[in-house]
Amino acid sequence: MAHTPVSGHRDRSTSAESRNPFTSDLSVNEFVLIENAGFEPLGLVLGTSIYQMGFQWARWDRNQEMTTLSQALYDAREAAMTRMEDEADALGADGIVGVRLEVRKAPWTRNVTEFFAVGTAVRDIHGVSHRTVHNRPFTSALSGQEFWLLMQHGYRPVSMVLGNAVYHIAWRNVANSLWAWGRSLELPHYTEAFYSARELAVDRLHAEAADAEADGVVGVRLEEHPNHWMGRFVEFLAIGTAVERFRDSAIDPPDLILTLNETDLL
Repeated sequence: MAHTPVSGHRDRSTSAESRNPFTSDLSVNEFVLIENAGFEPLGLVLGTSIYQMGFQWARWDRNQEMTTLSQALYDAREAAMTRMEDEADALGADGIVGVRLEVRKAPWTRNVTEFFAVGTAVRDIHGVSHRTVHNRPFTSALSGQEFWLLMQHGYRPVSMVLGNAVYHIAWRNVANSLWAWGRSLELPHYTEAFYSARELAVDRLHAEAADAEADGVVGVRLEEHPNHWMGRFVEFLAIGTAVERFRDSAIDPPDLILTLNETDLL
């Protein structure tokens, strides 16, 4: 007697070859909202880059950017992101949502670091292309909820953009250290170094957004990462999601609601 599948259950023997289940690190809420925005998940994509950090001399008494280290850290992140985008490209994705960009210290040696990018590749259900001006999948660090709201308002993500600067913080001489000990006062060389480094990082983020022909950048985070391979070196990182308007907002403007009570009517 032929087996009849129970109602409500798929016949695995006949549908296994036709199904292509996706993988995703999206939460249930994010998955539902991204589908509601008109996208289907295709699969989890990732990229990695393991970098050995070189050495660069700095004058002990001067605030200065360590340009060699800035470029190395930028290149390492760029390599991880590019490999993640290549995986999404192979899936025929329009973009990658929920991107996480992480830095992990390699446990086996002191000056080796892993840069890791991971996200969920998605494709427009209706076949509309959302790829970048460089014909690459868009990348977004926004949550599923933020992505849905952005799309409803007529904007879409273009690219994750970042800027960084590794800065050396000058040492104070012994006389200045002794004079300032126990006092409440501003430390101008620290203030100047932190301000200048953040400005460099933000300027470079703006330059990436301009290259992507974006209208703006949302969700910008400013982070500080003390470098574990050299003392008094700090990396300042600015990272966000560049966006562009592509249609009118589908969100109705808020209604003004005026409540009246008995005292208002007297």
